[in-house]
Amino acid sequence: MADRRIIDDFLAQRRIAVAGVSRNPHKFGNVLFRELKQRGYDVVPLNPTLKEFDGMPCFTSLMDLPKTVEGLLIVTPPSSAVRLIQDAIASGVRRVWLHKGAGGPGSVSSDAVRLCRENGIDVVDGACPLMFLQPSGFVHQVHRWWLQVTGVLPH
Repeated sequence: MADRRIIDDFLAQRRIAVAGVSRNPHKFGNVLFRELKQRGYDVVPLNPTLKEFDGMPCFTSLMDLPKTVEGLLIVTPPSSAVRLIQDAIASGVRRVWLHKGAGGPGSVSSDAVRLCRENGIDVVDGACPLMFLQPSGFVHQVHRWWLQVTGVLPH
């Protein structure tokens, strides 16, 4: 996982693309998108199979955006992360967050992390942004507390 400076810098950006929004209302990409939007972020939905998400145009890739973003939040299977990071490199996006929740690898893969680092992209390789946004919900407070207790929480 990245150090706290990279996390804080990512969250300080106001225009963020979220890769992994879905028609499935239970997908966590949707939760993150809506939470960031509610907190005043200018969020841009990315999904190659959707034309619209939450009443907003949904874009196939970063390459299709009419205006660049400052960060890319990836909430997809790890197998999609490398392609998304290649698009970030081509688009000049210098901040990537590979989401990881409480279980499984999330969007993190060693290839994706390596590609970011080799290309000078600040990468948060794991964790959930909702643990670092304040105020956070109870579940995210507990997750953050657990990572702190186990010595894994960035500081």
